[in-house]
Amino acid sequence: MDKSIFLIGLNHRSAGVNVREKFALTNVADFEKSLLAACPLREVMALSTCNRVEILVVADNDRCEGVDLPEAVLRHWAETCGGQVDALRTHTYRHVSMDAVTHLFCVAASLDSMVMGEPQILGQLKSSYRKAVETGTARVIINRLLHKSFSVAKRVRTETAIASSAVSISYAAVELAKKIFGELAGKTAMLVGAGEMAELAATHLLASGIEKLYITNRTYSRAQELAKTMHGEAILFESMVDQLRDVDIVISSTGSPTAIIRAKDIREVLKKRRNRAMFFIDIAVPRDIDPDVNALDNVYLYDIDDLKEVVEENMSARQGEAVKARAIVEVEAQAFATWLKALALQPTITDLLKRAEDVAERELAKTLKRLGDVDDETREALEVLVSSVSRKLLHEPICFLKRRTREEGTAERFIDMTRRIFNLDADAVIEDAHLDRRTVDDEAIDCECCRDEDTSPARDKTEMN
Repeated sequence: MDKSIFLIGLNHRSAGVNVREKFALTNVADFEKSLLAACPLREVMALSTCNRVEILVVADNDRCEGVDLPEAVLRHWAETCGGQVDALRTHTYRHVSMDAVTHLFCVAASLDSMVMGEPQILGQLKSSYRKAVETGTARVIINRLLHKSFSVAKRVRTETAIASSAVSISYAAVELAKKIFGELAGKTAMLVGAGEMAELAATHLLASGIEKLYITNRTYSRAQELAKTMHGEAILFESMVDQLRDVDIVISSTGSPTAIIRAKDIREVLKKRRNRAMFFIDIAVPRDIDPDVNALDNVYLYDIDDLKEVVEENMSARQGEAVKARAIVEVEAQAFATWLKALALQPTITDLLKRAEDVAERELAKTLKRLGDVDDETREALEVLVSSVSRKLLHEPICFLKRRTREEGTAERFIDMTRRIFNLDADAVIEDAHLDRRTVDDEAIDCECCRDEDTSPARDKTEMN
C-alpha cells in the first residue's frame, strides 16, 4: 500500500512543562484543518493533554514526493503556537510506519503515561478521535488505527494487572499535599476547574479527611454540579481570589491559555491570612498559576512535573505487568500491519476468494459425510458446483472493487468495508452479535472494545459519504 504513517510529538519525558505549555494546542480542530490545507496530507489527528502533544498523520506517497513531511508538520505546529521551530524540534520525537502504530498503542494502553496504568489517557484519546472525525480529518486508516488502539487498551486492562495499583495525577497531587501539611483533616481546599482531573482530586481530598471543599469554574453550572456530587460549595469564578483567604490547598486544572492566579493576587491574600501557609498544585498545561507565586513566603507551588517523585513510588509494582502489556501491543501491531498491507486491491481479492473456498470446502465435507459413499464422478461434480457458486457470488463485488480502483485511483474505503463485512482479518466477534437489533450501517454497532466504556468511539463519517 502506497501510504505513509508517521507521528511527531513531545511528552513529559522529552520536554518540561514550560515547553509543553508553549506548544500545547488550544484549538485542536482548527489545527487539524489548517495542517491539511498547508501540507499534502490525507489524514490528521492531534492529541493535546497536560503531559503530551502528538500529531498523527497519514499521507499518500505519490503526493508528497520531495517533501519532508515531518519537518513541514513541525513548522506548522510551531507557527500555530507562535514559537520557534528550532526550540520545538529539540524536544520532539518522531515515529514512522509501524513504530508510530506501536507508539500509539502504548499511549492508549497507558504504557507511555507519567502514571503507568492510569485510565484518563484513553478517554482523552477517544475524545481527540471524535473531534477528528467531526472535523473530517480522520478517515479510513486513522479510523481503523484508533479503533484498534481502543481494543489494545482493553486487552491490556483485561489480561494484565497494570492498572491494579495505578494512581492518577490527581491522586499524586493530594499525596504531595499530605507531605506538606502532614494530615489534611481540618484543612480547606479549592478546586479551580471542574473537569475529570478536578473530580478525581475532589474524591481523593474527601477521602483524606478535608474539612471544606470549594469548587470554581468558568461555567458556574458545572461547578455547582460537581459541588453537589462532592458535597462541596460552588464559587463564582469572579469571586475566586476573594475566597482564597479561607483556603489552604488549591488544585488548579483548567484549560485556560494564560495564568489565572497571579503573584500580586496571592500577595494580598497572604496578608488577609496573616501569612498562614498555602499549598498550590498546578496540573494544567498551559499552567494556571504564575510561577512567581512560588517566590512568596509561606507559599508552596508545585506543577505537574513535580509529581514525578510521588508517581515513581508506585512504578516498581507495575513493571512486570508492563512487560506482558508490551507483548500484547507487539502482537496487535503486527495484526494492524497485516490489515494495512491488505488495503491494496489484489491481496483483498485473494483473501476473499480464499475465504469463499474455505467455506465451500467445509460445507462440501459436511454434505459428503451425510451422503455416505459416493462415486468419484459425483464427488467431482459437487466440488465443481460449490466452487462455481462461491466464485460467481463474488464476481460482482470483485468487479465493483476493480471498477472503483480504476475510476478513482483507489478503492481504499470500499476495500476496508469488504474486509470487515467478510471478516477477512479474523477480528473477534462476540457470540451474541447476531442478536443486536440496531440499524446495521458502517459503525452503528459500536466496536466490541468499547462496550464497557462510558463513551464509545465516534462513527467514521467519511465512510458514510
